[in-house]
Amino acid sequence: MNTFGKTIRLFLIDGTANSLTTAELSNWTGIGIKVPRIKIKDYSSRAEFRKPGVYILIGKDENNEDAAYIGEAEIIADRLVQHIANKDFWNEVLFFGSKDKYLNKASVKYLENRLYEIARNAGRHVIDQNLPTRPELSEAEQAELEEFLSNIKVLTASLGHRIFESLEETVIQNETKQQILFCKNGAGASSKGSPSTEGFVVYKDSLFMLDEQLSLTNSISAERREMVEEGILQTEGGFYKLTKDYIFTSSSRAAAATLARSASGPIEWKTEEGIQLKYLEI
Repeated sequence: MNTFGKTIRLFLIDGTANSLTTAELSNWTGIGIKVPRIKIKDYSSRAEFRKPGVYILIGKDENNEDAAYIGEAEIIADRLVQHIANKDFWNEVLFFGSKDKYLNKASVKYLENRLYEIARNAGRHVIDQNLPTRPELSEAEQAELEEFLSNIKVLTASLGHRIFESLEETVIQNETKQQILFCKNGAGASSKGSPSTEGFVVYKDSLFMLDEQLSLTNSISAERREMVEEGILQTEGGFYKLTKDYIFTSSSRAAAATLARSASGPIEWKTEEGIQLKYLEI
């Protein structure tokens, strides 16, 4: 499938990134807004806040995990004021509306349902809410809203949140094939992963060494402990087993976490044929 470049226009209302930001795409009637919770009342009289739209509350839950709540409203400002009073976890909101009268109650409910599905499938944030109801729409209406939805995904990531982007979408592709690499040792550690636009993804069911060597840095040792505490690593058969896909910030951190020692990712990660990552990056 062919992809095309997009022009995004970001406007910082007061010239800083700590206030209201608008985001627009060329040839698109929609608009995205990012605003901190504490600034909402300052801008709630703006036209963008007085229209129908879909919104994403973003923050941390009680376990300090990334969390989000996805909703819709006929008047965005009124709903956000309610959430300020009733929901404590969030510190920022992104919402999307239309510069014309394109969106109505049915269309924003459709977007709410689809964004919820996409966010849950991506698994980036904890989404602690029930599945929103999807309204009955014609095939043509759904097709138009799916295009609107794709632009919401692009702008959400551009505004600093990858809540709707699956790990698979970040993986580097080579001639339409996903680049799968392996990191192993003679003691039985065995990880499978791929370079990613965010660093390096190690896939579920990879096996990490249990005992750490002195050369392992304190930073990676701490990350492994945190992964154990969060259930991302579980002891099984004398190894740590990865319970879900996990992103490391670099291939070297991924290799070191697997082998429980100092390691160079470009050397340790290899294709099935034994070609090292360093030769694939040239």
